[in-house]
Amino acid sequence: MASVDSEQVDVVDITSLNALAAGTNKKTPRIVAAGLGGRLMGTADLVKVTAEQITQDSLESLAEKDERERKKYSKVKHISEQPWTLSNFHKHINWLNMILVVAIPLYGLYNAVYYPPQLKTLILAFVLYVFSGVSITAGYHRLFAHKAYDAHLVCKLFFAFFGAGAIEGSIKWWSHSHRIHHRYTDTPRDPYDARQGFWFSHMGWMLSKANPKNRARADISDLTSDQIVVFQHRHYLLIMVTAAFIFPVLVAGLGWGDYWGGFIYAGILKTSFIQQATFCVNSLAHWIGVQPFDDRRTPRDHVITAFVTFGEGYHNFHHEFPSDYRNALKWYQYDPTKIVIYILSKLGLAWNLHTFSQNAIEQGLLQQQQKKLDRLKKKLDWGTPVDELPVWTREEFNKRAKEEGLIIISGMIHNVKKFIKEHPGGQPLVKASIGKDATKAFNGAVYAHSNAAHNLLATMRVAVLSEGEINANTFELQNQMMEKEKQA
Repeated sequence: MASVDSEQVDVVDITSLNALAAGTNKKTPRIVAAGLGGRLMGTADLVKVTAEQITQDSLESLAEKDERERKKYSKVKHISEQPWTLSNFHKHINWLNMILVVAIPLYGLYNAVYYPPQLKTLILAFVLYVFSGVSITAGYHRLFAHKAYDAHLVCKLFFAFFGAGAIEGSIKWWSHSHRIHHRYTDTPRDPYDARQGFWFSHMGWMLSKANPKNRARADISDLTSDQIVVFQHRHYLLIMVTAAFIFPVLVAGLGWGDYWGGFIYAGILKTSFIQQATFCVNSLAHWIGVQPFDDRRTPRDHVITAFVTFGEGYHNFHHEFPSDYRNALKWYQYDPTKIVIYILSKLGLAWNLHTFSQNAIEQGLLQQQQKKLDRLKKKLDWGTPVDELPVWTREEFNKRAKEEGLIIISGMIHNVKKFIKEHPGGQPLVKASIGKDATKAFNGAVYAHSNAAHNLLATMRVAVLSEGEINANTFELQNQMMEKEKQA
């Protein structure tokens, strides 16, 4: 017996690890957006949670957690846990987000009906749409949230300005929420939990008040030490209004006299379209498509989502390999964000482009394919497992063989009585083998049976012979026997 060390191996402290993951183990400077800008990015109550609280929630069973929450909220329930009624519906709604994401876009659409666009203004709107879209995908998402690459100051300034113009919050707020999404995907702590339905993950999560009991946090110390991120967050409202509205108004107005068109088309509608495109990453990318890498969670890959979201549609890949600067692997898959990052790297404006090894990627593909095959295999009849078959003596076999139509092959007893008439090689061959060991005859001495024949034979197993040499893989045994015949 091996000796046991007197000193036990240290067990990792879960609370300490949660503190590292949440960033509560170090002093992080508190960066506050001034005035209304801070309110644009939700309530701080949703991220005020300690590592100890996260650990308790993680280790508790669902029953324990439900009981604790039931007692805690037995007298006063948060508005999110109360049913919607005519008298309280206004309390459920996040009115600031309702104005920004619903009311203002509707106002833009209304004015667009009565104010036809100029071609130059539409071109400007499209260009700014691309600028804002790429700033969210290549900037907010892949650069800041996932650190998939490093970028030059010029790129960061571009992403910070035009990203703010999408009116989706600051880099700090957006990236923090997204890191929480990856840490708690498909759980109550996921800000846009896809399990709550398409509407909730698309827009409902920001238009309704979230439950503070699901608060969570992630480490963003790298972001709070980035001066561009800090500056943009502190002055978010000013930068947002300038990028989303003032800049397009001035370009269209001073450029060709279309101030109002710049405000409606290059301002409001452009912003609304980029918002909806980004929202699709949270909803559509968790709803339609395939799951080639993992099907335990909701993210999926689909070309339609990719077209809508500047290439973010290969979401199953992204959730498996989040720090990879790519979303699409194959050259024909649509991922303009990947191309932009690659071009920036060739211009010296981006570097350290992170990619997962091809081996790791193919491992994920193979494992998922194996899971699908295993599920399909369980649906098919492969015969009774050998260890579940009864054991018969030679005497019992001899007594029942003729009457029941029994044959021994590879140490297993098979009932072939019903199959005699269906045998493609002829009934006499099968009848002549009743009550005998037909292992050699079946495995190539008379016929080299197909894999399908061996699979069919397995479904006829009824027992194993007590003194027999059992081999459940009769097809492999046949191959071995035939190989020996060739070498003899």
